[in-house]
Amino acid sequence: MKTKSLKKNKVNVVTLGCSKNLVDSEVLMGQLRANAFQVTHESGEDDAQIIIINTCGFIDNAKQESIDTIVRYAKAKQEGMVDKVYVTGCLSERYKPELEKEIPEVDGYFGTRDLPRLLKTLKADYKKELVGERLLTTPRHFAYLKIAEGCDRPCAFCAIPLMRGAHVSRPIEELVAEAESLVAGGTKEIILIAQDLTYYGLDIYKKRRLSALLEALVKVDGLEWIRLHYAFPGGFPLDVLDVMQKEEKICKYLDMPLQHISDKMLASMRRGTTREKTNALIKTIREKVPGIALRTTLIAGFPGETQADFEELKNWVIETRFDRLGIFTYSHEEQTHAYKLNDDVPAATKRRRADKIMEVQQEISRQINTQKIGKTFRVMVDRQEGDFLICRTEHDSPEVDNEVLVASEFGLIPGSFANIKITSADDYDLHGIPC
Repeated sequence: MKTKSLKKNKVNVVTLGCSKNLVDSEVLMGQLRANAFQVTHESGEDDAQIIIINTCGFIDNAKQESIDTIVRYAKAKQEGMVDKVYVTGCLSERYKPELEKEIPEVDGYFGTRDLPRLLKTLKADYKKELVGERLLTTPRHFAYLKIAEGCDRPCAFCAIPLMRGAHVSRPIEELVAEAESLVAGGTKEIILIAQDLTYYGLDIYKKRRLSALLEALVKVDGLEWIRLHYAFPGGFPLDVLDVMQKEEKICKYLDMPLQHISDKMLASMRRGTTREKTNALIKTIREKVPGIALRTTLIAGFPGETQADFEELKNWVIETRFDRLGIFTYSHEEQTHAYKLNDDVPAATKRRRADKIMEVQQEISRQINTQKIGKTFRVMVDRQEGDFLICRTEHDSPEVDNEVLVASEFGLIPGSFANIKITSADDYDLHGIPC
């Protein structure tokens, strides 16, 4: 029995996982709005007739969160709180038969490339003329720009190629048009994302063209910051560094997941690089782009990781002094190359190793932040929280990196830029005043 009145043709989209999933949800929402649906994103009003869950299937924790969310909305459907529940995204792509069997209350499961079929199920038309147009879920002053889909890398631990397919680049002119559309709507910062930015262009231009894309994007009037996420170290196109050093619009920031440094681990992970090559690349990046902030991601507890491998990783983190760093515990994923290996590092050891790396990084971050006291930085004002305005320097990506806190009494406007003098520093955040 229905317990509340539901709004016909109102869709609530729930997004789980990474920024690439978020872009997919924004595209879906743009298509639905163009088909006269009322669309919300993760609304708490509970009055939507239709729920669409965009799932993540990357690692165990993400998969469990997706399953829990599906079960919750399936139960809501049984209780008459919603009429229809649809599931899309990576988990659905990878485990559709199992999900259909275990949670049959869901009205339909769709994969990562099934947008037209999902729209057809909703009696909506897929409007090709809307390619590049989205309903933003982020504050309008920044947006993610997905420059490619899928991945051709053979990393042993990664299931993304199973869920997203082979690498497919989007043409430069299409990406520039999307950037222009975003800027017309108030966007000042775009964050380039893909499974692998540095592979961009190889499929359609027969050579790496990330630098050419950057040179085209910096010409977009009104765009002030361009940020690079997810650069693979193997075959890194060094001409990108020349463009980054030359163009002020490109943030001196690079997110480059390195995963490990032990040669034994890198070989087992099928990363296609070595400690020597990795260190040489980091040295080149820092020499060509002075002052660049490097962010990386690591894995603790990959099969066969010994205490000696871990100590090598920890000492390397101390020596290299990354500006930003995150670490995952290894997740044993079916159908990946690493699934054939013995998952021999106990979960508690994985967690302890990851925690130790973050303890080391916390001290590094505190030291780097302390050196910024008294200096002035141009910041983007993101939002207000309580008595503070939350800001970011060019060295910080939203949601994952450090923030600059400024008292709200200074009246800075979210979405604007300001020059802030740093007055004090915490382990991960800075405090400052306008100057």
